[in-house]
Amino acid sequence: MSTVFLLLVTGLGLGALYFLVASGLSLIYGLMGVLNFAHGVFLSLGAFVGWEVALRLGPSTWTGFLAAMLVGALAGALVAALTELLLIRPLYNRHIEQVLVTVGLGLVGIALFEGFWGTDAIIISGPAWMAGTTEILGARIPNSNFLAIAVAAALLGGLVLFLRHTRYGLIIRAGVENRSMVTALGIDVRRSFTLVFSIGGAAAGLGGVLASQYYNYVSAHLGQTLLIFAFIVTVIGGLGSIGGAAVAAMLVAIPQQLANYYLWGYGDLIAVLALAVVLLLRPTGLMGAKAA
Repeated sequence: MSTVFLLLVTGLGLGALYFLVASGLSLIYGLMGVLNFAHGVFLSLGAFVGWEVALRLGPSTWTGFLAAMLVGALAGALVAALTELLLIRPLYNRHIEQVLVTVGLGLVGIALFEGFWGTDAIIISGPAWMAGTTEILGARIPNSNFLAIAVAAALLGGLVLFLRHTRYGLIIRAGVENRSMVTALGIDVRRSFTLVFSIGGAAAGLGGVLASQYYNYVSAHLGQTLLIFAFIVTVIGGLGSIGGAAVAAMLVAIPQQLANYYLWGYGDLIAVLALAVVLLLRPTGLMGAKAA
């Protein structure tokens, strides 16, 4: 029983990381129709920059860790905004070029990270509490899972409030439903595009810092590894649906953890099979809008 409970909670923690990446992907595609294959770069950058900040302020202190989270999120947001302004904005409605540019940026990002920080993974540390465990129902659960779950829940709540109760949130939701109509009403959605990219980049950068604590290392390929599962979560949840991304993240991560333990490490296969089943039965995703 304790093993099952441990797998469930660690699955929630892994799902929280997936959601931090998938929420930005879902918003970006839902509003802008952009499949951003460079999203993993924002995550890896946040992880590396956050670790550099923590090293200077003290990686074992909460001051260093909280500063790493803040700077990692800001770095992800800044690079994401620049990506939208310089590379994506000239290519709207040119989907093949968007894919090529974002894939190329993803490859360039990995090469730059390897050139600056090296090709080997960097083993990191954090506050003593993060490295410890908490015993619940006989299971010793790594504390990093609790923080990841709390941050993901806070992000979900913040995004829901932003989308429902702010002017830009209203524009974004309307743009997801019908971008042509929003443009016809005389609303300049380009600012919303940049804002959405920035939000997605901030969430990815924050996810990078938390992922580095979850896995206890930072590497140039960390973002791309999580990006694969984030795309699976985004499609299963429904493109443009934040709630769908949250639900799908848990539906992917928990079975993945259980399968890795009980089915000889076939968790990744379970995630891919779940994607295939959803695409066959409900191509728009669990909470995606049906095509007119």
